[in-house]
Amino acid sequence: MSRIYKILNRADWAAARSAGRFKGSVVDLADGFVHFSTAAQAQETARRHFAGQAGLVVLEVETDDLGEALRWEPSRGGDLFPHLHGPLDAARVLNVTDAPLDAQGIPQVGTLA
Repeated sequence: MSRIYKILNRADWAAARSAGRFKGSVVDLADGFVHFSTAAQAQETARRHFAGQAGLVVLEVETDDLGEALRWEPSRGGDLFPHLHGPLDAARVLNVTDAPLDAQGIPQVGTLA
């Protein structure tokens, strides 16, 4: 069992919950997959891609629940990142936590498992 994390706007998550699935953010849709991070990658993802953005949440998802649509692909510096090629079923989200901004405007994703 392994957990992965998706950082997104709280309003986007509310809309996805209502629809029953998350198709992706603007960047996800442009890239053709939903970007996730491991626990070790999430804080750097927050710093690089979400600095200054308030109202964020972090979704926690079990990799085994995503099947073959989840692929580990090289990204930043050659690291393998989890990418979901298809929508995320909202029922697969195990936990949702806030990601408040620190004094430098960096979302804090907390201590992830």
